[in-house]
Amino acid sequence: MIVRTLRAIEEMTDGRGLAESFYDVLIKGVSTDTRTIQPGNLYIPLKGANFNGHAFVADAFAKGASAALWAENEANPPENVPLIFVDDTLQALQQLAHRYRKQLPTKVVGITGSNGKTTTKDIVYALLATTYKVQKTEGNLNNHIGVPLTLLRLEENTEMAVVEMGMSNFGEIELLSKIAEPDAAIITNIGESHMQELGSRDGIARAKLEIISGLQRDGVFIYYGDEPLLQTRVRQMECPFRTITFGQEASNDYYPLTISLEANGTSFTVNQAPEYRLFLPILGRHHVYNALAAISVARTFGVSWEAIQESLAELQITRMRMEIVQAKNGATIINDAYNASPTSMKAALELLFELTGYEKKIAVLGDMLELGEQEVEFHKQIGEMLQPEKVDYVFTYGRLAEQIALTAQDSFPKGRIKAYDDKKVLAKDLCAIVTADDVILFKASRGMKLEEIIHDLQA
Repeated sequence: MIVRTLRAIEEMTDGRGLAESFYDVLIKGVSTDTRTIQPGNLYIPLKGANFNGHAFVADAFAKGASAALWAENEANPPENVPLIFVDDTLQALQQLAHRYRKQLPTKVVGITGSNGKTTTKDIVYALLATTYKVQKTEGNLNNHIGVPLTLLRLEENTEMAVVEMGMSNFGEIELLSKIAEPDAAIITNIGESHMQELGSRDGIARAKLEIISGLQRDGVFIYYGDEPLLQTRVRQMECPFRTITFGQEASNDYYPLTISLEANGTSFTVNQAPEYRLFLPILGRHHVYNALAAISVARTFGVSWEAIQESLAELQITRMRMEIVQAKNGATIINDAYNASPTSMKAALELLFELTGYEKKIAVLGDMLELGEQEVEFHKQIGEMLQPEKVDYVFTYGRLAEQIALTAQDSFPKGRIKAYDDKKVLAKDLCAIVTADDVILFKASRGMKLEEIIHDLQA
């Protein structure tokens, strides 16, 4: 984490007003939340629509903060404590993170995309950790506050940082990229998330491509080469950096020669090193492409194929992303309920369709959120891909997911596809049909909290 004197912090934030007697006070780490503040932290009070962190500055000092920032236009600053005055505390946080990043020898890998950001982050971290001292984004700290906090948590001797970058509108990824100045940038794919704000998939592609705004001139840009929207835009750019593509097609720099779904994961081979059989302890063809993006980074920074092979086999990913767990009665549960878009839901269902060795295959699907004016149509498209010869039962939860059931119901025998607005009733009906030899896929946007149904199956 950042360790600097207050005099240095004042300079890095373009602050002022720090009493000379506090110049040599040392801060260790940064916090924007007094509930988790640690002794020695610099407290940065942020201001939102319904809160003002300046009201908690006294509490921060009481909990051991060494110092705090204070916005110049806020009244009644506390006296006789180490305060640095700035124009805007959020901008000061971002500038502090940017300048700290530039003081470190750390190489930064930035990752964005409509789907697969977190899984790709976890894989990149695992592969690089075989060779380097690495840190990565913790939890969902991937926005205009989280990315600066991630950078400020870097140790001085960290060699590689893997930074996830999220967004909901234009300009947000550009800001994050310019703060982090990545040495490598990845776009996992272009889906339909945030269609409401960005208007179209082309708008989403433009927003994701903002990640190259801060990319080092001698850096590398890695992107999903099967996406025409990216291919077209990249061809139109004058890129001073190197580009690498990954995807299914043989026109990509990295593509799979073989993919095989197994009981506990997915094995595959890659054109760049066909002699290595690689295994991911995650189900799903789409995760192979996340792995290819990560492999591209790892090879760029000199990680051996032997290390890649060993690391992938031992991979641990963030929960609720194709997580395989067991129901109380022994049924197999695929928990992919962390988030959902049309692209990721189709991929999850295609995985379920391909699975063999189970008596019944059951899909529990919830609403996909933030899809804008086409939200109903996107849910109907999911319903159109459901067929009774590929999945035995489909239970939906939520107003939008009901469109999936209504679209598909005529294709299924009576009682095999149902829509619910009560999780407890859904869980009860599910428990009545599930046996130890079945597999159940759970998929929905995070706001639907489908894991609550999984908890009932495990109770």
